Amino acid sequence: MPQIGENGFMTGRALPLIELENADIYNDGNLILQGVNLKVKRGEFVYLIGKVGSGKSSIIRTLTAELPLISGDGRVGDFDLRTIKKNQIPFLRRKLGVVFQDFQLLMDQTVMGNLMFVLRSTEWDDEQKMQDRCNEVLKIVGMETKAHKMPHQLSGGEQQRIAIARAILNSPSVILADEPTGNLDAETASGIMNALFRIHSQYSPAILMITHNRSILERYPARVMLCANGVCTEMTNNDSEQDKLKEVTDDMPDDYETEDNR
Repeated sequence: MPQIGENGFMTGRALPLIELENADIYNDGNLILQGVNLKVKRGEFVYLIGKVGSGKSSIIRTLTAELPLISGDGRVGDFDLRTIKKNQIPFLRRKLGVVFQDFQLLMDQTVMGNLMFVLRSTEWDDEQKMQDRCNEVLKIVGMETKAHKMPHQLSGGEQQRIAIARAILNSPSVILADEPTGNLDAETASGIMNALFRIHSQYSPAILMITHNRSILERYPARVMLCANGVCTEMTNNDSEQDKLKEVTDDMPDDYETEDNR
């Protein structure tokens, strides 16, 4: 069973937990981003922004070793992305918590079944400890009363909370979130962000999150990396860069109504 530190998250390499240095990001043989330099330390929260097709998700897929790192250097925790072998990739991914925009829950399993499936797949073998861990992460995201529900019985916001609970089951030191609020209204998105920042505050993982939502950037400020014109650079607060921010993000109306806030 994975070893968990006193703070509830995997112990591991010190700083940084995510590192790309002069990394060229390719997708299907095409150069998407050139010379990416990115460092995310334990306890840092960093946004990735940019237009569709600018390479944001390709960075995430490179960090999970779904896309190979062909040139430049990269590391996640103790794993070298340039030299990682195929049989090491599952061990890398066990150290990561990944949250997807479309949830990717098992629709034929209950909430508890979804979580237990992950634990069984990652070599947990004590049923009581597995149950306890599932209940623990459900409580962290405010879903402790939903363990018996099927995914289709949950709202979009509730499903995303379950996806976050699933992502932190193995106490990752790194959380990668690809548009976790992309399909949600403003109020529900705020709930998801509150859950992520609560995890960030309590357990200090490194979090790298893709978003198009300008309201989120304003309400939950953190470092921002902009992917545009084939490069990825850190943004500052000067006026020209704020104009760039408005070009690649969307504001979300506060009164948009869904099943989560009726």
